[in-house]
Amino acid sequence: MTEPAARGPLRRFVNRLEVDQAVFYALCLRGWQFLAGPVSVVLIGLFFTPETQGFYYTFASLMALQTFFELGFSIVVINVSSHEWLHLRLDERGRIAGDADALSRLASLVRLLFRWYGAAALLFLVLVGVGGNLFLARQADTGVTWRGAWVWLVVIQSGLLWSLPFTVLLEGCGQMAIVNRYRLYGAMTANVAVWTSILLGGGLWAAVAAAAGRWVWDLILLAVRYRGFFKSLRQASTRSELSWKTDLWPMQWRLAVGGVLSYFAFSLFTPVMFDYHGPAVAGQMGMTWQLVTVIQAVALAWVQARTPLFGRLIAKQDYRELDRVFFRLTWISLSVAAAGAAALGLLVWGLYECDFGLAHRLLEPLPTALFLLAIVCYHVPNCQAFYLRAHKREPLFLLGVVASLLIGAGVWWFGSRHGPTGAAWAYLIIVACVVTPWQTLIWWQCQRGHELVRDENSASDANGTSPPAPLSARPGTGTEG
Repeated sequence: MTEPAARGPLRRFVNRLEVDQAVFYALCLRGWQFLAGPVSVVLIGLFFTPETQGFYYTFASLMALQTFFELGFSIVVINVSSHEWLHLRLDERGRIAGDADALSRLASLVRLLFRWYGAAALLFLVLVGVGGNLFLARQADTGVTWRGAWVWLVVIQSGLLWSLPFTVLLEGCGQMAIVNRYRLYGAMTANVAVWTSILLGGGLWAAVAAAAGRWVWDLILLAVRYRGFFKSLRQASTRSELSWKTDLWPMQWRLAVGGVLSYFAFSLFTPVMFDYHGPAVAGQMGMTWQLVTVIQAVALAWVQARTPLFGRLIAKQDYRELDRVFFRLTWISLSVAAAGAAALGLLVWGLYECDFGLAHRLLEPLPTALFLLAIVCYHVPNCQAFYLRAHKREPLFLLGVVASLLIGAGVWWFGSRHGPTGAAWAYLIIVACVVTPWQTLIWWQCQRGHELVRDENSASDANGTSPPAPLSARPGTGTEG
């Protein structure tokens, strides 16, 4: 009888940290990446030449070109599906039950996704495969054999691009905990595949093994675990359909432009170093950036895992609870980001001070510290973006375009001339002086709109009148883009 009491304080502590199953598995995933990352770094440093390391991380940056083909659709999917799922549920057989019209609209979304991402995956296979081959061939005298691994990596990444929207759909439909669990399995499989490949002398084929490991678990999730879910959608009637032109496109076109331009803001660092300073510097940049982004991803897990909850609270106009959850999650995740950045910065400084051999596979302490400071500055805007887009609107379009162009130009101009330190300074200055204040102003306008809605709801309840329209449909709140 004492066991529940013993668990009580722990459960209360976990609840105070806003950790549910979805957040737990997301944190396990990020925690695994955080622990596995140094292992991969050490193995790459020991078994790869600096030039091979540069190709390895340049491969990863080129894979991020999928944003040019995906065009922001996945963000639309998770927010639209979360609104529809408010009227649906899974029954004991794993099939979808509930409102027939909501099911029909969700099924129409799946049919659209199948066509859209099938075409996107095919275009990615052809255009990135050929274009990446031409770009990588510019470094002709490195002695690195890369073409075979590149071809197979593009093929498997095309498959991952095709399966992406269906896993995101499951997230929007309240299955975030299970999706994150399978992503954890995929990440673990990918890391073990990378380590095995490196130890066996596979070289750049380690990137192919990692992608294959992730895709296998995606296919198991979709074709086995949620077979009944997707069978329900295939058999659903078509009496009520979502209109791509009116229900999806108004948000998507802004996300598409922003997503394409975001490549220049977040994935241009390594290709610039590769082209202007050679594969060895690109390898330092890629390895450091990987560790930096893992810290960012770990901290964002709290907020990202609650995106479907944001959508459901907005659909119910429960803005008080929405703001309570958002503020708490943001403070928790910001603390994690700051602590992780400080730890990594001290680690890199210590490695260089001790003149540890593998330290020189990472960037020097100054550019590393600048990048870490930048991602801490960027953390609150990242949290705000999840909050704003949960309204099925994209109010960050203009900011995203301006910031991405500024960052891309700054990274190219200063990075090509002054190397990683120049790129890091450009990134930090633009994030701190442009992105953070501008986006906070947009978020404040939206949040102020919530307060007006709550006041009007209270007045309408007292007068017996109808409540006002949801924030996502109200003008003048900063959510129209």
